[in-house]
Amino acid sequence: MKTRQRHPATPARAPVAVAGMGLMGHSIAACFLAAGYPVLGLTRNLRAHRASPVRILDMLREMKREKLLKDHPRRLMESFRLTADVADLASCTLVVESIVEDLSAKMRLFEAVEKHVSASVIIATNTSSIPISLLQSGAAHPERFVGLHWDEPAHVTRFMEVVAGEQTAPRFARRVMKIAAELGKEPSLLRRDVRGFIVNRVCYAMYREAFNLVESGVCTMEDVDRSMRNAPGYWMPFAGPFRYMDLTGVLAYYHVMKDLLPDLSNSPEVPALMRKVAESGGNGISNGRGFYRYTRAEARQWAKAFEKFNYAIRRLTDKYMPKAPYAPAANATKKTAVKRASTA
Repeated sequence: MKTRQRHPATPARAPVAVAGMGLMGHSIAACFLAAGYPVLGLTRNLRAHRASPVRILDMLREMKREKLLKDHPRRLMESFRLTADVADLASCTLVVESIVEDLSAKMRLFEAVEKHVSASVIIATNTSSIPISLLQSGAAHPERFVGLHWDEPAHVTRFMEVVAGEQTAPRFARRVMKIAAELGKEPSLLRRDVRGFIVNRVCYAMYREAFNLVESGVCTMEDVDRSMRNAPGYWMPFAGPFRYMDLTGVLAYYHVMKDLLPDLSNSPEVPALMRKVAESGGNGISNGRGFYRYTRAEARQWAKAFEKFNYAIRRLTDKYMPKAPYAPAANATKKTAVKRASTA
């Protein structure tokens, strides 16, 4: 007689809530489910998001096919529930907000959440542009507010930025860093609240110079894309800029900086090319009009290739990532500066 196969028990984890069931909300929910967390999805309209469980299940199935998940997707989905009642969040130990990038909407949600959860519950926001310090102002317990910046697809990438606001207590930032590691992330901790955080500030400086090169006639968009794919695109998944300079010789960069930095664009204006595309309604592959034009077939091909590429890069970084992932020191606080460079 055949015995029914038993799956190894998943360690019990405290439930988390994901507020906002858009594309990013689905991906965040899949990430937590894959790590063994029960997830409560909060939405204002259950009818409009009745397909959310199906979309999240599809993401888990992708992870299973790509060998990022050992458990059975359907079994994990037993730990997911949708609700429109914020009072249901009372059992959660972490609430991750991922709604529209609107200050008043976020603050209304936080006010409602704080009425139903204990003071020990972490409230995290997925904002990419609103300062955490602004979002926690006026809160009943501002010390438990933390920025939790994800990147799409959230269930695949190792990226996460944990941001401490002016009133964030270090113990909450440390708890979030621990959770991030449990999710398979390689988190970065921002001890001071700055607009745009790390990735956006560095990348937007790059975008600005890319526009400057094209608009000044130095090269085409294709030239910029080609060069960036074939230079930083090669080393960036392995090493960040500081490690790369160490690997290739710091002195060369020191000498180049003296001449090159004054020549780079520092314009505070939105580039003309960006205005032209955005203000004419261009939105990239979603409507076939961005900096490039796409037929429907081409848009589908690019989207599928991007999906496969994300998994391939994840496998590559898994192979070469540090053996001991970064974790904050036990006494780390938002006032603690990084001292490696200054004490070297």
